[in-house]
Amino acid sequence: MSIPFWCVFISAVLIYVARMPVTTAMKEQGGYNNHLPRQQQAQLTGLGARAVAAHQNCFEAFILFAVGVLMAHTTQTAGWLIDLLAIMFVIARVIYLVCYWKDLAWQRSLVWLVGLVCTLLLMISPIFRTILL
Repeated sequence: MSIPFWCVFISAVLIYVARMPVTTAMKEQGGYNNHLPRQQQAQLTGLGARAVAAHQNCFEAFILFAVGVLMAHTTQTAGWLIDLLAIMFVIARVIYLVCYWKDLAWQRSLVWLVGLVCTLLLMISPIFRTILL
């Protein structure tokens, strides 16, 4: 499996890693409400609320990233830049989660932007195919 595909897999796992503090916060509210978990999550504050938001943002970022990787793959655009962009996206997303959990707002926004730029560059990478091959 290629490096970008591994990065898609890792990004999918990060969606659920982002949610880990949510479960802990819900248990601290008297237990996990499996009947109405979204209602309970809406009442979370602090780390729990930030973890819910990070979890939701991971879904949003994952969709675009996966599309970018697939666009590069289906156009047979490969090479060091595609690998680098995919790796940088994953690193940015890990840092993003830590920043969100620790309530580092401007740092979180900065690494979010890095991830978005990596995704957009992956999407337009077929334009640069001759440079990459």
